[in-house]
Amino acid sequence: MVYGSQVLLQKEYAVPVRHFAKESAPPALKGDTMLKNIFVELKNKYETAIGLLKKEKITIDPDDPAAVSHYANVMKTIREKANLSSESQHIQESIETQTADIPDARTYLLTLKEIRIKSGLADDLGAEALMIEALDKIEKDLKKPLLRNDKKGMDILLAELGIREEDLPKYEEKLELSIAKAQLEELKKDALEAIETQSKREEFKDEGTVDVKSLDVRNFI
Repeated sequence: MVYGSQVLLQKEYAVPVRHFAKESAPPALKGDTMLKNIFVELKNKYETAIGLLKKEKITIDPDDPAAVSHYANVMKTIREKANLSSESQHIQESIETQTADIPDARTYLLTLKEIRIKSGLADDLGAEALMIEALDKIEKDLKKPLLRNDKKGMDILLAELGIREEDLPKYEEKLELSIAKAQLEELKKDALEAIETQSKREEFKDEGTVDVKSLDVRNFI
């Protein structure tokens, strides 16, 4: 699994064509060339990602910080080599798209919560509750809703939360680890379902229980 997506390569069918000495092939249309280039680019990215995955042993253990960190680093290498966007970048794009027309801070924060839930991320630190609490305090002092274009008010909110611009790379790194953990949990869930299904088959009833952490993902690529 590369970010839960699949690349489907269509089969090519050979069509018999009669060739005539004076007949030349029709020139390629601009649209056809563009589609071909897109296909080749996706194919190259897919092959690059699979090639890198085959070189790394990934331990399916979302509860082991070392396994989560290693998986996150592998995914980062794949993104860099295959020129892919990170999950945090995808989430940031979703945030920008879905919150562009939201004027107030409260609706903005509630929308962030919805995006987090849809992305399958957990709020382990209770950050959302802290943000709402800080917002309540500021709006009480302002005696009105905090608007996002209120620079002074937003600066106070960020200061209340202890967020500094220079710390943003650290937050992004934590987000990437959270995403890696969520992806490993999904892999573990899929693996456990596959093991359970296989154990019910007659030919595997005498086999011992398989530990998910012992599986080598490279054998299934």
